[in-house]
Amino acid sequence: MTARCVLITGASGYLGRQVVAALAQAPPGERPQRVVALDLRPPAAPVDGVQYETCDIRSPGLAGVVARHRPDAVVHLASIVTPGRGSTREFEYSVDVGGTRNLLEACVAAGVRRIVVSSSGAAYGYHANNPDWIGESAPLRGNSEFAYSWHKRLVEEMLAEYRERYPALEQVIFRIGTILGESVRNQITDLFEKPLLLGVRGADSPFVFVWDQDVVRCILAAIDSPHAGAYNVAGDGALTLREIARSLGKPYLPLPASFIAAALRLLKALGLSQYGPEQVDFLRYRPVLDNRRLKERFGYRPRLTSAQVFDLYRQSRARRAKGQA
Repeated sequence: MTARCVLITGASGYLGRQVVAALAQAPPGERPQRVVALDLRPPAAPVDGVQYETCDIRSPGLAGVVARHRPDAVVHLASIVTPGRGSTREFEYSVDVGGTRNLLEACVAAGVRRIVVSSSGAAYGYHANNPDWIGESAPLRGNSEFAYSWHKRLVEEMLAEYRERYPALEQVIFRIGTILGESVRNQITDLFEKPLLLGVRGADSPFVFVWDQDVVRCILAAIDSPHAGAYNVAGDGALTLREIARSLGKPYLPLPASFIAAALRLLKALGLSQYGPEQVDFLRYRPVLDNRRLKERFGYRPRLTSAQVFDLYRQSRARRAKGQA
């Protein structure tokens, strides 16, 4: 690896911990001389040889941290994926969008060579006229009603501005599908834990999954890759909600969109759900990521397909349930 120093934001998160460990434990010649892990809180289990920095990416002090370490590459993973209880839209924006701008300014000032950014397929948005398979040339139309989707869109628009103003800062942007692994837990996997899976009548609602280890390997490859640009990161193929339910051995119940919207509106008004009627579009208009550019131009072929990584998750889930019985 030619990068002497790599700095990772969001280093204490699910993906960040794995990226930090993979960099620090890579064989000699394949790892940077220094790995700097930055997050709001100290790590629960520090990795030998890693330098840890406790800093909010929104903080004015971030520029000093980046300047002190002068990393060749920055891996930007810090964002609000699953908002905590009491979180606000303003707070999430300040982290996702304001924090990214603060980091970009720090990178420019310190002369960072490359930034690798974890974006999301959600940046394309949830729309009825999304193509069956969506490629990187499709417009970014993240919906304003979904904070995560909207913020990913705004961040990518910001990155486009920085590419124009600061071409010396190379960018690799990964629009990642739904990450699964043996221990992953997120809003999507919470859906799969329900006694039955609800769908929208008349919509297949396909999911594209990607193995967490494929994401880690993509990020490591991006640090030194000759290829910049944006890439969809997803396993081959997709699974519909009906296929997912069948794999889990659970019933699948497709309901009319109007019924689901009315029910969610009532539940949210009663304080029984954090989700409102907008979730109907989240279920029925999911962007299905085409990964050909990742394979053909970036040169990475995911090791597991969507179906294979879902099966890995399903088997791990079954083992955990058996161990708790």
